[in-house]
Amino acid sequence: MDRKTEPPALNVWKDHSLRYLEMALRTDKRERLTTPDGYGKRTGECGDTVEMFLTVRNNRIQTISFDTDGCINTHACANTLVFLAEGKTIAHAWEITPEKVIEFLETLPEEQTHCAELAVGALYLALVNFQECKHAPWKKLYAKR
Repeated sequence: MDRKTEPPALNVWKDHSLRYLEMALRTDKRERLTTPDGYGKRTGECGDTVEMFLTVRNNRIQTISFDTDGCINTHACANTLVFLAEGKTIAHAWEITPEKVIEFLETLPEEQTHCAELAVGALYLALVNFQECKHAPWKKLYAKR
């Protein structure tokens, strides 16, 4: 391919919002909790995996963290979820949608919106797991991560 027909190079620093860059590069909430109150894991068709870990007190998400083996876009979406959900009520967390994640990031590439869906799906699974363990606490003892 000659230079005239090459696609333009993506300049990460120039082509993305500060919010996107912060969420893509931040690592302080990337950790695996050993005994979370809620856990969810999703793997997308692209092969990326997101795991969400919640601790809940008084019906509020006290701590939320994640682990991922995905691309930088998946990492940015998972970090955004942590930012949007931590300290909020369970009911508020259910209102976080892929569209809200995309809107927050401002410059998530259109072809990568599935990363937001993947991360939100993992959050929803963690919320379901929390509710299941709340109604049947013994299930938490047998959880496999």
